[in-house]
This record gives sequence, structure tokens and C-alpha cells, in this order.
Amino acid sequence: MFLQDVFITPKSNREFALEGDNVTLSCNYSGSARDIHWYRQYAGSPPQFLILEDSGVTTPANPPVPGITIKHRKKESHVDLIISSAKVSDSALYYCALQPTVTGNTVT
Repeated sequence: MFLQDVFITPKSNREFALEGDNVTLSCNYSGSARDIHWYRQYAGSPPQFLILEDSGVTTPANPPVPGITIKHRKKESHVDLIISSAKVSDSALYYCALQPTVTGNTVT
């Protein structure tokens, strides 16, 4: 028995917004994905876990990052990270992932 490869790709490589805008970052994936993780990374820093959706259950970072929500549309193999009322400090590199990517964090 072998496992089907699952690939995840961003809908767009860049998003631009004004401060106060609601911003949606999107990823599409192939195959079946049970859990979707979102991270952000500031220059010179390691990735920061933001939120996870696993089998319909959402788990935010601890403490939660204000203004961050997730919308997972399994039928469309699509997941959105929604940033409400964006701030300058939200400018970062964002990652969607199909499994945990931050080492040393076995829970999320």
C-alpha cells in the first residue's frame, strides 16, 4: 500500500492591502488533506504557528493571534487564512502547510 502524494500551492505569490483592510490568503491542495496549518515568518525570525484546522476543529496559536481566522472548504480543496483589519505588523511571509513544520512543537 502507498500513500497518495498531496500538494499544496498558494493562490497568489503576493497580496497587497491597506491598513484596516480584511485580507484573505488562499491555498489549494490536491488529494485529501485532513489538517491545514498556517504560519507566518518575519525576516530573520523562525516561522510562527498561527492556526490549524483539523477535521473541522480549529486550533489557534497559544496565545491566539488577534484577527486571524481560517476557512477550510474541503469540497473545493481550498483553505483561506483571513486577516481582519490588517496592520503594518501583519506584513510577513505566510505559509500554508499540510503537516506541522515548526520543529520542537509536537502539538501544533
